[in-house]
Amino acid sequence: MEPLPPITPSTRDLPVAAPRRRLFWRLLLLMLLLVAVLFAVLMWRWSTPPQPFDPLVNATTRASGDAVVVGTITTATLARIGELLLDKNGGYVSNDVLPPSIFLDDMPNWEFGVIEQARDLAQALRRDFSRSLTQSIEDKDLAEAQPLFSTSNDRWLLPSTESQYRAAIAHVDAYRVRLSDGDMNDAQFYARADNLATYLSMVESRLGSLSQRLSAAAGAIRQDTDLANDPSARQSKPSSTPREVRTPWREIDDMFYEARGSCFALVHFLKAIEFDFAEVLKDKNATVTLRQIIAELEATQEPLGSPIILNGSPYGFFANHSLVMANYIARADASLIELRKLLERG
Repeated sequence: MEPLPPITPSTRDLPVAAPRRRLFWRLLLLMLLLVAVLFAVLMWRWSTPPQPFDPLVNATTRASGDAVVVGTITTATLARIGELLLDKNGGYVSNDVLPPSIFLDDMPNWEFGVIEQARDLAQALRRDFSRSLTQSIEDKDLAEAQPLFSTSNDRWLLPSTESQYRAAIAHVDAYRVRLSDGDMNDAQFYARADNLATYLSMVESRLGSLSQRLSAAAGAIRQDTDLANDPSARQSKPSSTPREVRTPWREIDDMFYEARGSCFALVHFLKAIEFDFAEVLKDKNATVTLRQIIAELEATQEPLGSPIILNGSPYGFFANHSLVMANYIARADASLIELRKLLERG
């Protein structure tokens, strides 16, 4: 019996699954490429900080016909900074858990720097600017706003960070409205030298910390000056001296953008203070000092000429952006100390 001839499939009998499978993978690859491009565009767009604004124009606009009295500009500036934090391109991203926001690194640190300055000013408003004496009653709206601003910056579960910050802004705005209502027994803002000096003391500590952390990007040898040469002073743990302080390389850009956000907010707050404390500053002949501080901080907002934060050696071929930022902040901090001393003199 002869064997049967081998069966050879005709062209019509060839399976069509292979071409369809190739088409599927090509379409999937194209979709992934489009999604990657879309994410890249959104991440670039959302990493762009908001534009600065004029505190006086902002306060006049928000007043909507109400009188712009002492304290209105500072209070309105705090509210506007909070709104920029929440309503900028991409919204508030520090607590996002989905792409592409979750891939952003620089903007969350920028936002943290802004909120830190907002918290300091909210505390100063509640504790000092709105009270005549230490035994006076604190303002009801500011007593609500200050702890709301202190909400964790990365909370996404209810109540979310955004909802807490918006509630804080609403309370700040309510305080601003009551400043202009003509009721002598209602909200007050006291533009005094001692109040301003207390607030500037907080700003000094904030800028001093930023300057030290930025300087540590290149590594620094520091002596132990923690006890300030006080022979009777003590500390809980002994520290070695000298010691090397260095920022981990993965945190260098985080620190840079936190400082950049902090200075962005502070520039606006100090410009507002120049208006509300104009007579105090003039009496102390300190207006020019405040303007120099603002100029130093504005220099930290110059556009970057590099797509990444460089960390070259201090005298090396490549730039060290952290040291440049630290230089401007340290100079502003030194002038702040001089300004505070001027305000504290009788």
